[in-house]
Amino acid sequence: MVDVDTIVQELAPAVTELGLDLYDVNVSGAGKARILRVMVDRDGGVDLEAIAAATQAVSPLLDAPPLDSVIAGPYALEVSSPGLERPLRTPAHFVRAVGETVSVKTRAADDHGARRVHGVVTSAHDTGFELTLDDGTAQQLAYDDVTQAHTVFQWGDDTKSSKRGSTKSTKSKRPTSQRESVRR
Repeated sequence: MVDVDTIVQELAPAVTELGLDLYDVNVSGAGKARILRVMVDRDGGVDLEAIAAATQAVSPLLDAPPLDSVIAGPYALEVSSPGLERPLRTPAHFVRAVGETVSVKTRAADDHGARRVHGVVTSAHDTGFELTLDDGTAQQLAYDDVTQAHTVFQWGDDTKSSKRGSTKSTKSKRPTSQRESVRR
């Protein structure tokens, strides 16, 4: 098992020095198919130059102690923005998502399986967050009850564009995800 917390601690200063936030780090896959994903962001989003600078800053750190032993063996490094529909894993992610529409999958309170809710994050704190559901009701959710969550990109008001017959859509304040992969 890879110690992601150590990777975050070692990479965060280098990413911060570039004026970026280290949004998330995760490792997936196994053996030669392992992928180390480093997601960076900043207010207004990131561009390809920021992704390239972050890649150049973190790559040598991954090859040097102590990280060379934390993620030993082959892996692909992927540095990217978290994207338009970004994962929400930490309390800081939910705080940053206040005012945004999200989809949340929760643990079931009974034997009927998981439950998915959709709404706007109205507040977030250390142990949970408040979600205003699509029907207007508010619901408090604990992070421990959440199995998966992500922001939901909305193209704009579909009723207005269909009335006008327009194919134009409103763009989000965040740019599209830009990726650069480096193989080791």
